[in-house]
Amino acid sequence: MAYQKYTELEVWKAARAFAAEVYKVTAIFPKEETYGLTSQIRRCAVSIPSNIAEGSGRQHPKETIQFLTIARGSLYELETQLYVSFDIGFISERQLNDSISKIEILGKLINGYIRYLNKE
Repeated sequence: MAYQKYTELEVWKAARAFAAEVYKVTAIFPKEETYGLTSQIRRCAVSIPSNIAEGSGRQHPKETIQFLTIARGSLYELETQLYVSFDIGFISERQLNDSISKIEILGKLINGYIRYLNKE
């Protein structure tokens, strides 16, 4: 496998950009949610590019894949939390749909990178 710095990976760039968007969306959440749903969503969002980066620093592709599957799990967890945020009126349907579209794209990028590494 040719070495590629994690900051050059499209999957990491997309995950990083999405994490920043999630922070902006949650900025309008009620203050009483600061240590509840807001914090949980933000931790989840940051976990995705963080696990991609950590996995990229591993020596073997199988280790990298392990961290990519953790990132994918965090992505699905985040998706669920955004649905709950919509259900309780914290985000609009448009915000939910925009986020779900980006989650689907990010999921495809993560899965594609996993498939690539499995061929190594």
